[in-house]
Amino acid sequence: MDALGLEAAWPAPAKLNRMLRIIGRRADGYHLLQTVFQFVERCDWLSFTPRTDGIIERIGEVNGVAADADLAVRAARLLQETTAIPLGVTIRIDKQLPMGGGLGGGSSDAATTLIALNHYWRTRLPLEELAALGLRLGADIPVFVRGQAAWAEGIGEQLAPLALDEPWFLILVPSCHVATGTIFTDPELTRNSPPITITDFVMGVGGNDCAAVVYRRHPEVAAAAAWLGQYGQACLTGTGACVFAAFDQETDARQLLDQLPPNCTGFVAQGRNRSPLHERLARERAACA
Repeated sequence: MDALGLEAAWPAPAKLNRMLRIIGRRADGYHLLQTVFQFVERCDWLSFTPRTDGIIERIGEVNGVAADADLAVRAARLLQETTAIPLGVTIRIDKQLPMGGGLGGGSSDAATTLIALNHYWRTRLPLEELAALGLRLGADIPVFVRGQAAWAEGIGEQLAPLALDEPWFLILVPSCHVATGTIFTDPELTRNSPPITITDFVMGVGGNDCAAVVYRRHPEVAAAAAWLGQYGQACLTGTGACVFAAFDQETDARQLLDQLPPNCTGFVAQGRNRSPLHERLARERAACA
């Protein structure tokens, strides 16, 4: 590691969908959404070692994801191609977020890669351009790039910053993998919910239109939601499999964590309106000033 600490890990935080409504469908098959994104203090951790030979590689294994298919590798290559930068990078990912859980781990890894390499490679693209690059890889990536809790519309890329409460979340991880494509192609999925406003959400209108389909197809997720619903308002994030409930006190969430039902793991994390990724970026910039 050199004086800049280039191998120190960068956070790629999880997100929760605190509300998710499907209000239509585009001609190309993409669903039109209204959702609310908030980050939580649970992260994958990515380390970057810039290199001068132009090679982009991932070292270490990510279960079930080949290096060339990894969104972090694809994001690095897209930034390299877009800016014609001759540099490369070695990426190491310490996966802490479950795959197929609806927490956005792959999208967050891609966003962290774009932010970190834009800094290390000195490509100096503004956030708007980095978010646009991210959108080419996945609809959830722009919110991670921008790093602010947000109301989202369109396919999830039209973002308006929100100042939400920042409770403690108990997040359950059922022992199954939910494939997003399977949920969005299910014929019983609700696709015509009436649009709501931010005021409606603040007043308590919410829910997740994917929940009924996920619970029917994945009994483990339904069971986790039923158990958690005894103690708070249980919500599905994204297309699952993770479900969560909010608590005012960390101690309340941790007491329940010690009582989890069989075949289910979980963790406690606080909600964050500002992404830990952007806090890390601010520290890096200050160190280089």
